[in-house]
Amino acid sequence: MNKILYLLTTTLLLAAALTVRAGEIALTFDDAPGGDSYLSGMERTKMLVRKFDSIGVQQTAFFCVTDRLDQASGRTRLMMYSEAGHMIANHTHNHPDLNKVGAGRFFTEIVRADHELDLYPTQTGWFRYPYLHEGRTRQVRDSVRKFLVNNGFSNGYVTVNTFDWYLNKLFQTTVRQGREIDYDLLRDVYVDIIWSGILFYDSLAVRTLGRSPKHVLLLHENDLAALFIDALVERIRTEGWYVIGISEAYADPIADEIPDVLMNGQGRVAAIAAERGYKGPLRHESEDTAWLDAYLDSVGVFE
Repeated sequence: MNKILYLLTTTLLLAAALTVRAGEIALTFDDAPGGDSYLSGMERTKMLVRKFDSIGVQQTAFFCVTDRLDQASGRTRLMMYSEAGHMIANHTHNHPDLNKVGAGRFFTEIVRADHELDLYPTQTGWFRYPYLHEGRTRQVRDSVRKFLVNNGFSNGYVTVNTFDWYLNKLFQTTVRQGREIDYDLLRDVYVDIIWSGILFYDSLAVRTLGRSPKHVLLLHENDLAALFIDALVERIRTEGWYVIGISEAYADPIADEIPDVLMNGQGRVAAIAAERGYKGPLRHESEDTAWLDAYLDSVGVFE
């Protein structure tokens, strides 16, 4: 039996009936431009741009941390993304956690990043909170929301959260240790986990919104994305879904549904479900480092 069939079954069975519907999802990548690792930053950017072109993904979004622009050819790489038609968006200058810093510093971070990104032709007014943290109190949350509106920004929300960053962290650790990696198995695990998460949040949306919105997938500009984005897109399309541009996704009515909750860390669908009193799980099982450790150990990705 293929090891990939182990686990993930609960979510897949729960959402199996939904796969007959043609869902829609856009791709977004946080924390660009990432530094050199298994791939150099330039290798990663070239690979992503080439793969987007070859698989016909014409518009994604990169949410940028601007204090990284001078590292690993960061400015050149963002221009490569922008000139290829991908949107450049704000993820603050230094990636602070709003739950740990004051709103005043947070405003400064947003404005500085906005100025740094001015030169990119596809820069947008979308802003995404680091860690998806929108504040521990309503006072902080609402002050930042007001600041964004008053300064022409809109929330670059997600509807499908992932722990792809942790998978990439484990991958990088294994590479540094010189341990063996089954790349075919790693690709299949990466794709299966993310696809399972997409189904989970789509099922949650249907249960609470009564429909499947145009989804926004949170990934990171890391090596696993560069290595496996084509396999992920192939899986999404094979399942009958469409990969759409981020501009189209952010035109969905869910963009105007601002949940009055402090629980925003799993994205907009989960926040709306919490606001409406949904009693089931609000996050996919793979959004847990202990779960991922146990799962990856069980399937033997990293020998």
